Amino acid sequence: MTRNPIVFLLAQRLSLGLLLLLAASALIFMGTEILPGDVAQSILGQSATPQALANLRNELGLNEPALARYFDWLGGILRGDLGTALTNGQDIWTAMSGRLANTLFLASCAAIIAVPLAIILGVIAVRYRGQWPDKLISGITLTSVSIPEFMLGYIAMFILTVQFRIFPSVSTIYDSMSLGEKLHAVAIPVLVLVLVVLGHMMRMTRAAILNVMQSAYIETAELKGLRPITVIARHAFPNAIAPVVNVVMLNMAYLIVGVVVVEVVFVFPGMGQYLVDHVTKRDVPVVQACGLVFAAVYIGLNMVADIVSILSNPRLRHPK
Repeated sequence: MTRNPIVFLLAQRLSLGLLLLLAASALIFMGTEILPGDVAQSILGQSATPQALANLRNELGLNEPALARYFDWLGGILRGDLGTALTNGQDIWTAMSGRLANTLFLASCAAIIAVPLAIILGVIAVRYRGQWPDKLISGITLTSVSIPEFMLGYIAMFILTVQFRIFPSVSTIYDSMSLGEKLHAVAIPVLVLVLVVLGHMMRMTRAAILNVMQSAYIETAELKGLRPITVIARHAFPNAIAPVVNVVMLNMAYLIVGVVVVEVVFVFPGMGQYLVDHVTKRDVPVVQACGLVFAAVYIGLNMVADIVSILSNPRLRHPK
């Protein structure tokens, strides 16, 4: 029986993704284990008695070997139990789910704007390669990439909140808010995230299309008398879709995983703010759970990019 190359590659990518996630879980647990200080001391404070510290360490299982605690934690994750927060005793998944939904909402709003805009600007830059539109687009996007997120956030906040009073400086959203109210509240952080990822996506889109433009079939299309924009849109861009999807997925992963700075600047109730709040309290189970969720999102989106690249390869779709 002939083995289907697409099915084999997809199974291989899925297996590698799961192994990578397992390795990430081990690194996350190890990283929190080697942190200096005593978790029990951090929770009870400096005035805690030795007996109280010993009781809390026993209750938290800190007296168990690290390897046993890792497998207990991993077994709980496989059962869907991310653990309990040390600071307030709440179930971590229950407290995290709302924050994760907020982060996904923020990232989705930024992606809906950034992805098509980056592709359109990349196509325009290729169409006017070496001319002033290309130079202008490349210059603006390179500038936005070069400025740190927190500085972009404060600049946007100063202009849109202090000077013109258009949007609020604190992007707090609630379940009771309408969609329009939520969009108004997150307008500035969405703008900052768009500026951060737009430049990278646009430049990679431009580079991928320019690489395809050197192909013989592009020259044939040009000799047929087709307009340059038609050649790019119908012939060059579809064949450059694999690297474009890769960079889009990488930036989508950044939008979800790398929003910590933006969420802290705008006091947005998302995963980044949740993680920072519990890092300061040394709540190790929450830090471990957040790290694992971020790793799963990042690995999952990269796996999607790999799968799209595989499916976009005609030699794999139509094996001889």
